[in-house]
Amino acid sequence: MARRSTSSSTGRPTGTGPSGPRNRTPQPVRLRRRTFGDVVKAFLAFVVLLVLVVGVPGALAVTVGWPLPRSAPSMDWLSQPIDVQTFLNALTVVVWLAWAQFTACVLVEVKAAVSGVGLPGRVPGAGPSQLLARQLVAALLLVGATAASFTPGLSQLGHSLEGNQKGTVATAQATPGILAQQQEQAKSTAAALAEQAGHAAAQTEQGGSTAAHGATKYYRIQPPEGRHHDSLWEIAQRHLGDGRRYKEIYELNKDRVQPDGSRLSEASLIRPGWIMEMPGDAHGGELVENPDAHVSPEVRQQIGDYAQTGDHAQHQQDRHQQQEQGGGQHAGGDGATAQITVPSQRQSGGTGAPAAHETSAHSSSFGLPEALLGAPLLAAGLLAALGRRRRQALWQSALGAVGGRRGMEPPIPAGDAQDVQDALLVGADPEGVRQLDRSLRGLAAALTAESRSLPVVYAAWLSHGDLHLQLAQPAGKPPAPWQLGQDQTFWTLSRADAERYEDTDAAAPYPGLVSLGTMDDSRLLLNLEAVPGIVSLSGREADRAAVFASVAAELATNGWSDRMTITLVGFGADLTPLAPNRLRHLDDVEALFETMEAETRQRRGALGAADHHSVLTGRTGPAQHTRWAPNLVLLASQPSAEDAVRLAELAADAARLGIGYLVGSERDDLPGAAWAMEITPDGRLLAPLLGLELQAQLLPAVQQRAVVELFVEADPERDPDGPTTTPPFLVDISEQGRPAVYARLVGPYEIIGLDTPEGDRSPLLHEALALLLLHREGVHPRVLSSALWPRGVTEDVRDALLERLRGWLGTDPDGSPRLRADAAGRLTLAKSVVSDLDVLRSLYYEATQGKGVESRAVRGRLLTDALVLVRGPLLADRAEGRYRWLTHEIIDAQLPLLVADIGLALSAFHLEKDRAEKAIEALGAALRTAPADERLWNELLRATHATGDPDRLRALAVDLIARSGARGLPPRTEALLDELLPTWRDGAAATG
Repeated sequence: MARRSTSSSTGRPTGTGPSGPRNRTPQPVRLRRRTFGDVVKAFLAFVVLLVLVVGVPGALAVTVGWPLPRSAPSMDWLSQPIDVQTFLNALTVVVWLAWAQFTACVLVEVKAAVSGVGLPGRVPGAGPSQLLARQLVAALLLVGATAASFTPGLSQLGHSLEGNQKGTVATAQATPGILAQQQEQAKSTAAALAEQAGHAAAQTEQGGSTAAHGATKYYRIQPPEGRHHDSLWEIAQRHLGDGRRYKEIYELNKDRVQPDGSRLSEASLIRPGWIMEMPGDAHGGELVENPDAHVSPEVRQQIGDYAQTGDHAQHQQDRHQQQEQGGGQHAGGDGATAQITVPSQRQSGGTGAPAAHETSAHSSSFGLPEALLGAPLLAAGLLAALGRRRRQALWQSALGAVGGRRGMEPPIPAGDAQDVQDALLVGADPEGVRQLDRSLRGLAAALTAESRSLPVVYAAWLSHGDLHLQLAQPAGKPPAPWQLGQDQTFWTLSRADAERYEDTDAAAPYPGLVSLGTMDDSRLLLNLEAVPGIVSLSGREADRAAVFASVAAELATNGWSDRMTITLVGFGADLTPLAPNRLRHLDDVEALFETMEAETRQRRGALGAADHHSVLTGRTGPAQHTRWAPNLVLLASQPSAEDAVRLAELAADAARLGIGYLVGSERDDLPGAAWAMEITPDGRLLAPLLGLELQAQLLPAVQQRAVVELFVEADPERDPDGPTTTPPFLVDISEQGRPAVYARLVGPYEIIGLDTPEGDRSPLLHEALALLLLHREGVHPRVLSSALWPRGVTEDVRDALLERLRGWLGTDPDGSPRLRADAAGRLTLAKSVVSDLDVLRSLYYEATQGKGVESRAVRGRLLTDALVLVRGPLLADRAEGRYRWLTHEIIDAQLPLLVADIGLALSAFHLEKDRAEKAIEALGAALRTAPADERLWNELLRATHATGDPDRLRALAVDLIARSGARGLPPRTEALLDELLPTWRDGAAATG
């Protein structure tokens, strides 16, 4: 986002350069006048530093000289007596080393003082020396007018280096372990952690109070400039270097009484004149670090009063209570069955980056389905599957229509379907899915390389990007970069290590993982395939149905599995369009028994014949891609008592066979249930024996129907005509229809009719305009913000950008703004804002279905004009890391097909008059944008044949064969070559 240019205390800009917006006027500060004592201290410090840094080496050089031998000594040197000169030389070497260490301390302290950011770095083994250097440098800098802002450690003079560090309170969620024998170990571990936390809290109370005095930094909320109001995001961007750290400022100041008597209750609601306590590494000229020395008496009094409102003791008491409550959770669970444990979170010194799918804090959903906004993995899977379905429809429409018109535009959803599509775009975390998939496959590849089998995994936890696998039993040391977690049954992969994984051809090791919900900041994925028996789900029927629909939809579309079967019994007939190759619907329990009894026998026999203990053995090694796909059974209806017993017998050996059972029940006493869960009316998923209380992931009936509608509308088999042929936005292509703003998207991005925005706001404004131009039907504000800021952003920052965008686009002659909001709140562009893609679609439409139908001359001119507009791929010069939302679009498939259709139509236009060379020229231009389109190559063969030059046709055939590689030519191309050049196979054999 755009950053305002503010000068730090070092004179270094923290934002944009002079081209950026004007600074806000900082709070006037009153500098402390220097006293005679300050001058004397500074002079003495200067003399001491001069003596120690310059005088010591000078004296050594003059009096002692070079203390080391001038040449390599012989072995006889070791037997010679130590004389006075040798002793002095050794002592001189020690003094030189001490001088070098002290000089390094001085340089470190001076660098930290000048930069004004954070605490100075430590010089190894130089505690007293560095403390002396710090005192001397600070005393010297006190003679300056801005010494307080130059010296971050000024308030700690006289204290030890270690005393400046706050103790970290270690916390852990202590819940029962997977196996009964782990309970005692978990209790002792939690007790040790609680004891450590107590010591850390005591140290904080004794030595940490200095952080709240002297060096504590404050910021006073500035009044708005024009319509631009201050925000926590921009404050964090300027003074912490990262707008996403606004949460740190919010937590430091939440519910504290401000000078006007009000309190900070929402991060997006701050007022001019309020005071914000800042994190210790904040920097910048607008900060106040030592209020009694720098500001007016009125502001000094306000900051002094505000400093007394931080209730740190209460926070510590809350932490102790949480630790005691966490330790008390060991009582849950009887140890008789497998358990799920929340992994302990590693403590870090910094603020972890939020997940990629994190949305704006305290932001309204604007009517979008909250269930999908909070299900990033499910949303990513559905969005990817929907994109594949729409691309498939486009290609089938293009390749299946012979001589007819080919539509380029999928139907635009409306109503609930449109809201669900927007929620998918906002909530999806495709990067999280990609990392999870690569991490699991990378683990499988590493175990294969070590000739080890996959361990049985009951669950996976995703927490702040880290992945924790909970094993059924200890399985030794994990392969690098995986590490052991809180005990031998946890294998952990950090987010940084996961990002280094690349694609591998290993089979998906744990395709049965599915999201159930979240606990605090951790997301639980249960491995249904590995559960030793049945997982039962009790609760109201409607609540159970929402859980079952969520599980089925995620299993059907997730990105971390290969082949699998999801058997739906008693529900989900309408869910099959999501993944017809994965989802199988059975009408009743009898059909289930008939199917699963046969499959169970078959799998047992196959495992015995392969001498494998479980299906996991077959997911590593040479046969990993050919067998052991899971079958996950979701039975939503309550089975009878007899059927329940029969089902329990069937599921007794299911875990090692790769079969999982999730069964709905009206009560929590289903026979044979290894794990019993309950869904409450308020959306909590409870499993007391597992020690779990999750916020459940749901797909309610309304959203389920809307999701299915999106897939049904995109089904290429539903409508033989495929996508529609009418563009969503037709442009007046006459001279009178000249637009006010014209954006060139096909090729390098250019905008005509607008001034270039200033500073670093320009890329965001350009990207927002491109998104709106590609969606003339309208863009939801939250879709826009999630596209521009995938890691999340506050409402005020988003609204500020929209105001800038609205001001940049301006108004039409009648005074209406060119950026508008429709009745549903979606952002739309005025007709006076046009892109070359709009013009391209309109020209082709007019040439083939409008004016060009009746007039051959008009058709030729329109098609020629359309092909001239194509300058390359869409947004060819876009910056790396930006426009990631294009991965959710199908424009990458639409544009090549549209250009190919234009090239084909123009070629046919020229061939009607036997202008073969013109036809070849048009096809060549289209092939530059759509080089993989078989239709263009086939038409190019026909046009080349029309030239009457067999050698030219033969050369083209050889080129096509070379391009096809090992795949060979498509059947249609082969048949065409047989017709046009019967001897082409002889030439191909000779070439081969």
